[in-house]
Amino acid sequence: MKYEDVWQLQDQITAAVNALGYSIWDLHFERASFVFRLELNEKVEEEKLSVLLSHLPMSADYEGEDVHGSVFTLYA
Repeated sequence: MKYEDVWQLQDQITAAVNALGYSIWDLHFERASFVFRLELNEKVEEEKLSVLLSHLPMSADYEGEDVHGSVFTLYA
């Protein structure tokens, strides 16, 4: 995946997260596994997880909670 493609996908992820009222603590692309790792600044309530996952620009899995908030893996 080209650098420009990663950058564009990061912008799309950020826009989707911000549109739902959440903020990002960390978002990075792991080139070896070809996934994005997303950690939010807050915990997403269980009943709102499906809404967030459905608005992301690619398929994603909820990984649980980390130090700052909810963590997701997005598959490029």
